[in-house]
Amino acid sequence: MEQPARQYESGAPVPSAAPAAARTLVIDLEGALLRSELLMEALFSRPALMLARFGAGGRPGMAALTDILARAEIDYAHLPYDSDVLNRALAARARGGKIYLVADRFAAHASGIATHLGFDGVVTSADLAAGDLPFDHAVIERISVSSSGRASLKTWMKALRVYQYAKNTLVFVPVITAHQLNLASFGSALLAFLAFSACASGAYLMNDLLDLSADRQHPTKRHRALAAGDLPISSALAAIPALWLFAVVASLCISPLFLAVLGGYLVTTIAYSLVLKRKMLVDIVTLAGLYTLRIVAGAVGVGVVLSEWLLIFSLFVFTSLALIKRFSELSMRESAGLADPSNRDYRVTDLQIIAAMAAASAMNAVTVFSLYVSSTAVTPLYSRPWMLWLLNPLLLYWFGRALMMAHRREMPDDPILYAFRDGPSRIAVAAMICIMLAAI
Repeated sequence: MEQPARQYESGAPVPSAAPAAARTLVIDLEGALLRSELLMEALFSRPALMLARFGAGGRPGMAALTDILARAEIDYAHLPYDSDVLNRALAARARGGKIYLVADRFAAHASGIATHLGFDGVVTSADLAAGDLPFDHAVIERISVSSSGRASLKTWMKALRVYQYAKNTLVFVPVITAHQLNLASFGSALLAFLAFSACASGAYLMNDLLDLSADRQHPTKRHRALAAGDLPISSALAAIPALWLFAVVASLCISPLFLAVLGGYLVTTIAYSLVLKRKMLVDIVTLAGLYTLRIVAGAVGVGVVLSEWLLIFSLFVFTSLALIKRFSELSMRESAGLADPSNRDYRVTDLQIIAAMAAASAMNAVTVFSLYVSSTAVTPLYSRPWMLWLLNPLLLYWFGRALMMAHRREMPDDPILYAFRDGPSRIAVAAMICIMLAAI
């Protein structure tokens, strides 16, 4: 019989390849796994409901608020988790290891997160220090700091929606239409632009805080800085009053009346974020009003009388654009097979009527402009008013193109930004400006 290549002494144990002991992985919930703060997540899960409960509880103080936040309904499935930490947890699980979360507050929420992710349980920092653990603490591997650092400048620009400042260029419209083409007027308009931009950025941050839950379930809005956890909620809360303070100071440098207009814009924006955007068609009228209010602010800032023709034209234009915005959002949901939006009073089946209303508003804007060119109001302002008729085909082209792009699902959810990014739209707008200047 063939002998094995190696013999062992009689009575000696035969060595065997034993698997390495699986390590227990403990992960700090806040600061490592969760790219946010549990306290803030609880507060902004349903802020209106939280405040109502706090007011109805009759127990003022932080203890009552903490108790209410501990019972808040948080959507664990859509919280911003650190992907690198999750991958390490999955690797540990694949090796047969156990995974525990470390959380020193909101134990119920921590347990809910652990259960959702399939972890083995929750321990506290005190448990780790005392060694009072439900596992062998000799084989612990701990993740206490995630790979993500402080918010970058790019993240802040994304959160403040600097790209949305294109809308605030509407404050320059009264300077052009009133032919106040001088350095002083442009200086005042620029200051008004900065005030509106700071005010709007603060409002955007507040809106994103209130819409955290809905944004995280949206196919594109879930990438916003706050929804994705790229920007801490506490940082946004600190930035909002700073931005609004800058807006107030800049407004006072223009005039108290401009500050009143900006205040009206801010109040309307807050009302829109809290209530009005959830009301069918009320949100459309409000959006159109907010766009028009920028033009009003530009007139107040420069000190020119605003033409009623410009106001009526603006209302129809911005009503059409707001409807196109809603059409784009709903059509995107239809294409993705998503349900009706939870934070808007619209249904995917409303697409046809919204498109019809958008086209009607656009044609009304062109009609109002034609009536203006036919009136005697143009004679004192333009030496060659007949040239303004050349704007009509350009307006028809741009509105028609916007409607067609939206119908083809090729329009982003904001038509004004689309006008700045789309090549043919930029050419059309530049041609309109040249025609207006040539008609003066």
